[in-house]
Amino acid sequence: MERKSQKRHKALQPLSRDHHHGLLLSWKIRTGLSKNIDSERIWLYANWFFQKHLIPHFNIEETHIFTLLDDKNDLNKKALADHRRLKRLFSETEKDANTLSKIEEELEQHIRFEERVLFPEIQKMASEKQLNLIEEIHQQDGFVDKLDDEFWK
Repeated sequence: MERKSQKRHKALQPLSRDHHHGLLLSWKIRTGLSKNIDSERIWLYANWFFQKHLIPHFNIEETHIFTLLDDKNDLNKKALADHRRLKRLFSETEKDANTLSKIEEELEQHIRFEERVLFPEIQKMASEKQLNLIEEIHQQDGFVDKLDDEFWK
């Protein structure tokens, strides 16, 4: 079955670019683990990414995107539950390879859900005024990566 892609509304494009960087985080974790890189090195990068990029991204989504859907909407509930689960994983006291693997899987699944299911639904139901407000709130500010230890190479 061929998946027909939907053109992303310009208001959601910066969030989709954030998602691209999130998918790269998953890939970097997966690559580091497959190369048997010390999990402490991977955690340093993952924690940095979480603080610098994921938390602000989650805040924008929870404040301005998910609120476009009713609180009882199943897609909204799933997105919020995914965010809670990811925050818990990043807060785990066991900073080991197993937890990193869970983060990698959960984050990738969550991003795929938002891109393939949630965002298309929001585009269908949101008014142009609502989408314009999102565009005003979240402008792409230029992703800067942490490259002092490129363990994934």
